[in-house]
Amino acid sequence: MTARPRIEELEEEIVENFSLFDSWDEKYEYIIDLGKKLPALEEEHKKDENKVRGCQSTVWLVAAYKDGLVEFKADSDAVIVKGLISMLIQVLSGHTPDEIIQAKLGFIDRIGMTTHLAQTRSNGLAAMVKQMKNFALAFKLQNEAAKH
Repeated sequence: MTARPRIEELEEEIVENFSLFDSWDEKYEYIIDLGKKLPALEEEHKKDENKVRGCQSTVWLVAAYKDGLVEFKADSDAVIVKGLISMLIQVLSGHTPDEIIQAKLGFIDRIGMTTHLAQTRSNGLAAMVKQMKNFALAFKLQNEAAKH
């Protein structure tokens, strides 16, 4: 089994990719491209209970727990948001609940997202991160309960 990259390494990769662009127009294009590459979420998951609260756009987020790792899938009706959730999935998916809960996600600030996103989008990004960490916490608690 190959060692999977640590969350920090995946964050660093995104920061490096963003450093290749000179303007925010180019960075937004890159984010939109990431969103276009995100696999579509199955229709059965696009229901109210899977919506991320606190997002101006509609974002559906689901998580599965398998072999000790959390896998995320998501979709959005907004292209920029789809790109943002795509980056979060790239960084957090395939890690243990503890790794996800403890992730600092400093790449969001380092690539300038907090300063270049409208306040509503920034709030939405924070809501997506919170929801992903909540899933991880729920899986961790389920796992601990199952051991007792």
